[in-house]
Amino acid sequence: MNVLLIGSGGREHALAWKLAASPMLTKLYAAPGNPGIAREAELVALDIADHAAVASFCLEKKIDLVVVGPEAPLVAGIADDLRTAGIKVFGPSKAAAQLEGSKGFTKDLCARHNIPTAAFGRFTAAEAAKAYVRDRGAPIVVKADGLAAGKGVTVAMTEAEALAAIDDCFSGAFGSAGAEVVVEEFLDGEEASFFCLCDGTAALPFGTAQDHKRVGDGDTGPNTGGMGAYSPAPVMTPEIVERTMKEIIEPTMRGMAELGTPFSGVLFAGLMITSSGPKLIEYNTRFGDPECQVLMMRLKDDLLVLLQAAADGQLAHMSARWRDDAALTVVMAAKGYPAAPEKGSVIRGLDNAASRGVEIFHAGTAERDGVIIANGGRVLNVTAVAATVTEAQRLAYEAVDRIDWPEGFCRRDIGWQAVKREKA
Repeated sequence: MNVLLIGSGGREHALAWKLAASPMLTKLYAAPGNPGIAREAELVALDIADHAAVASFCLEKKIDLVVVGPEAPLVAGIADDLRTAGIKVFGPSKAAAQLEGSKGFTKDLCARHNIPTAAFGRFTAAEAAKAYVRDRGAPIVVKADGLAAGKGVTVAMTEAEALAAIDDCFSGAFGSAGAEVVVEEFLDGEEASFFCLCDGTAALPFGTAQDHKRVGDGDTGPNTGGMGAYSPAPVMTPEIVERTMKEIIEPTMRGMAELGTPFSGVLFAGLMITSSGPKLIEYNTRFGDPECQVLMMRLKDDLLVLLQAAADGQLAHMSARWRDDAALTVVMAAKGYPAAPEKGSVIRGLDNAASRGVEIFHAGTAERDGVIIANGGRVLNVTAVAATVTEAQRLAYEAVDRIDWPEGFCRRDIGWQAVKREKA
């Protein structure tokens, strides 16, 4: 099979690494890719926002499957345009991608189908949103409705913080994503990420993980796109997984089909495991980043076979097998992230850092004169697999310490909840 992978981050490097191992693969292309992905695929200088150009490339190269990594092209309708051109795609339609593209859309779906989630209000004007906050009090959560690269959410512990977050949204801090705001109840519990591969009808459970959103150790500082993750998530017991499927995933699949927008692709449920059970925080319509990195390290089966089955509507006949081992990834970010990351610094020692059980996935990197440089906020994903989270954590941080990059930083406590459980 000839495959085109869309994207350029750490998630896409992990997907490329796993796809490249498939015996079914003939040729893997990536657009635009990054220096790490270049080890697994032929990079293509395509403008992924130009859907006609992407379709033309696919027809010319006889692409059998397009795998779309990031959310923005999906929300922009790339899957629809490629399917119209007769090209098979793994990823949801523009209408189905609203599950990520509009938090309000998802909240309304939850309300219609009794899907457990936080109580909420939707607002298109600041004063109404502020009145809701004053009525409900803090802690409370303020979310830009649209795509904001993981940064449009404020968990406000005080009323003043919530009001400031509302002002940020409506003043344009998140562009058009903040034109509407969702204000919702603060949920108390433990967060987890739950994934399913979907084909419009069937949903195949596809692993659990736990992300670390805050920039600093001890879950301090502003929210980021994710500073690290591990898999599996111990809080996702078999009972919780079963309840999540019955109470959240299956009603969502039915609800989307009833709307005439059946969901095909990856359904990523951000969950809060509360004292009363799992509640939906939000949906993403692509693999998580950095959760994808740990899932790919643990997946036993051929990823390409599974993605093709999803695209063909054949998931009801499939299963996914996982290594018993745990995987953990540490995000190395450029100084200044998430506010104003410093680009252009040189990164050395990557080959020395990689070892048995450790993969280094490139996220925001570029190559200049044969040298790897930082070219984004989240730059590297140092990912290890071992018998326990504690051991995977040790391997990952040993690898981090072998990387020569003074201008980079990372959290030093990724996996702390699981490590605490293992030591108990």
